[in-house]
Amino acid sequence: MHTNLRGALLSLAAFGAYATHDVVVKLLGESYTAFQIMFFSGLMGFPLVTIMLMGDRRDGTLIPAHPWWSALRSVSAVTTGVMGFFAFSQLPLAQCYAIFFAMPLLITLMAIPMLGEKVGIRRGVAVVVGLCGVLIVLRPGAGDEYSIGHLAAIGAAVTGAMTSVIVRKIGSEERSVVLMLYPMVLTFVAMGAIMPFVYVPMSVSHLGLTAVMAFLGMLGALGIIAAYRSAPAVIVAPMQYSQIIWAALYGWLFFNESVDLYTAVGSAVIIASGIYIVLREGTPLVSQNRPVLESRSRMDTGTQPRISSWLKRFDRSGDQA
Repeated sequence: MHTNLRGALLSLAAFGAYATHDVVVKLLGESYTAFQIMFFSGLMGFPLVTIMLMGDRRDGTLIPAHPWWSALRSVSAVTTGVMGFFAFSQLPLAQCYAIFFAMPLLITLMAIPMLGEKVGIRRGVAVVVGLCGVLIVLRPGAGDEYSIGHLAAIGAAVTGAMTSVIVRKIGSEERSVVLMLYPMVLTFVAMGAIMPFVYVPMSVSHLGLTAVMAFLGMLGALGIIAAYRSAPAVIVAPMQYSQIIWAALYGWLFFNESVDLYTAVGSAVIIASGIYIVLREGTPLVSQNRPVLESRSRMDTGTQPRISSWLKRFDRSGDQA
């Protein structure tokens, strides 16, 4: 099998695992707050970071080279997780994904002041078109009431984009374990502080679902790692949009949801603009920083290790073999 095809298929399977992870988030969101789900999701993710710490034999400390950027990135990641998990509990899956798909557009915009990225007229037009797609999904003036779920989804897209751009800014100078550990520790501490006010006793089956979430997150991460090791980013990155298909299927199967015309049209516009931006960044001399292509993780929520960190670890292992 050609490596590009293998990479595409692996990424499709990985994003299918991620979409299934989000179904579990939505199911648990019917009974528990986003804070409680985040707490247990982060708790289940700690063993992965422990493995990374045990495998990192380079000299150094866990003190960040850029403490203020690291702190902002940690807060942004945790905020993304809370708002994203809450949005899943309030909105149809397909609508959530449609709004989250605006992140590459926002990353492109934020990269201008934060990374010094130069965005030409073509990518600029693609961003404007994509944001128009978001407006189609939200359909202002159509008589539908906006909910706090819509605001949460938009907020998650903004903070998720910010998290990715910050990682692009400091990632080359920070240790992988620092990039992974701080958001996860903040998730555990912050959600733990809130837990006494929101905790609802969980059944064994629901505790089991939090473990399933961690497993699916790890499975998706490993799939994306394998995909990026098989094919270039310009092949793998667009496959994230396949999640809208899973969202439509899962929404219909488990939540009696349907994809309305506005969401379908808006999603098509957002996806088309996002793919165009990915393809433009993959063109030589167009992008100096490639902020979208190099943002290899899904929404960074502080509950799972970043894909880029795992890739660095795997690549070092390969070099030492």
